[in-house]
Order: sequence, then structure tokens, then C-alpha cells
Amino acid sequence: MGTTFICGDVGGTKALLALAEIADGQPRFVFRQRYECAEFAAFDELHARFCRDAGALAQRPGGGCLAVAGTVADDGLSAKITNLPWTVDAARCGAAFGLPPLLLANDFAAAAAGIAAVASADLVTLQAGDALPDGVRLVIGAGTGLGMAILLPSHGSWRVLPGEGGHVGFSPQDETQARIHAALLREHGRVTAERVISGPGLAAIHRILAGEDAAPAAIAARALAAEPTARRSVEAFVAAYGAYAGDMALAVLARGGVYLAGGIAAKILPLLQGGAFVAAFDAKAEHAALAARMPVHVVTDAELGLKGAALLAAGAAAAQKGGG
Repeated sequence: MGTTFICGDVGGTKALLALAEIADGQPRFVFRQRYECAEFAAFDELHARFCRDAGALAQRPGGGCLAVAGTVADDGLSAKITNLPWTVDAARCGAAFGLPPLLLANDFAAAAAGIAAVASADLVTLQAGDALPDGVRLVIGAGTGLGMAILLPSHGSWRVLPGEGGHVGFSPQDETQARIHAALLREHGRVTAERVISGPGLAAIHRILAGEDAAPAAIAARALAAEPTARRSVEAFVAAYGAYAGDMALAVLARGGVYLAGGIAAKILPLLQGGAFVAAFDAKAEHAALAARMPVHVVTDAELGLKGAALLAAGAAAAQKGGG
């Protein structure tokens, strides 16, 4: 067995933790576990469970990276999960394996890094566009929250820039979205994009438009089955998602492509392929032609963030070795 790296993708709902080897730039998982976050009071409890589950396989790892759905502290030693009362401590996580502090990364920074390991079979193209090979790439995705990261070309590789674009203000583009915005404004004050474009956002849209409380997964399933009220809610969600993605793509001139990750896109893929997402993405007035030249892909690989975390861990270990 070669050098193994600890890697994790810790979201607000689930956590994927694994041990990975890197061969020819591709992660290969030698051990992998999924955990439901609701079953643990703190991340330390979940991490301890992973250590026990991995057992002897976790001996002498070469380093590690945990991708977290939240903001990493400036010193890189801790991170707060946005949608959970959890703090991830890099030093404690590393010490459990006899290592220095593990690398902590924003979950969408890891997702962006994982684009390098995505197979073509795990990409569904919504808009072919006209890609520039060295153009900026944008990775965004709705799940429990709304994440974003940017990939910049750098000396034959890619530099990852994390962002908190999910927390920009939500901009309604039609009367339905204005109704959603008004209702959420009364409830929360400032309305961010994440309030609308996320799993909880879909539930809020359905509550506002249909007057019914329902889980996001149930709404999506009913919409896919062509149930009218759920379909209307998901269509409003898709239009808002497309408009937001197009706005972010214009902001960074994502001529290298836009990649939709997160848990929701793959689940409602047929509805994303229906044309409403791309229509909203491209509806940019005088810049509509520019938006139409930006490729848009859905990433269906559920382990994108985990693969990215493995690649970041390996890269950090190589840099440390080179620096030493």
C-alpha cells in the first residue's frame, strides 16, 4: 500500500470520511464511511467514530484534509460548520493520527479541486458554450447551503479561491421571486441567495407558494412525478438557481465553464435539463451573448468534495516535503 491521506467532506447533513491513495492524479479510496451528522453532538464525536472504524488502516497516514461547509479561520486551525453548532479543530484531528494539524478547506474549495478528478461520464452538459481552455472556472452548488469557489489557471495547474457567494443578497427576477423575497424578508430581514437556493430554500419556496410544509426531497420527488404544486415550486427554484449561477459567472467571467455540484442538482437533473435553468442563466440583457458562451455542466459524482480533499491533502504533503 502506498501513502494514504485522510480526507473528509463535512456538510450540514452528512459527512464523508475516507483514507485515500493518489495514483496518476486520481484518488483511490482504501476505506470510506458515510455518517449522518444528526447522530453526533459534535464533530469530535464523529471523528472519533471514524478513527475507530478505520482501525489499523489509518496507521501512518501521510497527511490529511477536511473539507467543511463553513468558514475556515484565518490561522487555518479551526472551522465553524455554518448549519451546525460544530467547530472542527485541525490540531485535535491531526493528533488522533499522530500528525500535525490537518489541512482545513472550505467544502466548495475542495469541490473545485475535485474537478480535476471528475470523469467525463460524471458530467452532464446543460449548455455547451464556447470554453476557453485557460478560462476561469466556477463551481457552485446547492445542498444544505449554497457554496461557491473559483478555479484560476496557474502555471499549468489550477489555483482554488474559496468564496461565500451563497450569502450575497438574493435578487428577484420575476413576480414569483418577488413574492418569495417579500415573504422571506418579513421572516429573516436580509434575504441571501442561500435562503432561496438550497434544500431549506426549496422548502421555503414551497411553503410560500403552496402553503404546505414539506421536506425538500419530497418536494423534488413529487415534482419529478409531475405533481403540479411541487412542480411549480421546483420550477421557481430552478429559475432562481439559473439566474444566480449566471450572475456569479458574469462576476468572474467563467469562460472555462460553470460546474454545478451539491446534492440537489443531480437529484432534479431532468428538471434542470428542461431549459428553464439555462434560460435564466443566459437572461443577462446586453451580456446575454456572453453568458451563452459559458459552458454549464452538472457534476453527478457524489464524491467530488471528498476527492478534492484527498488531492488537497496530497498537494499539501508534497509542498511540505519540497519545502523541507
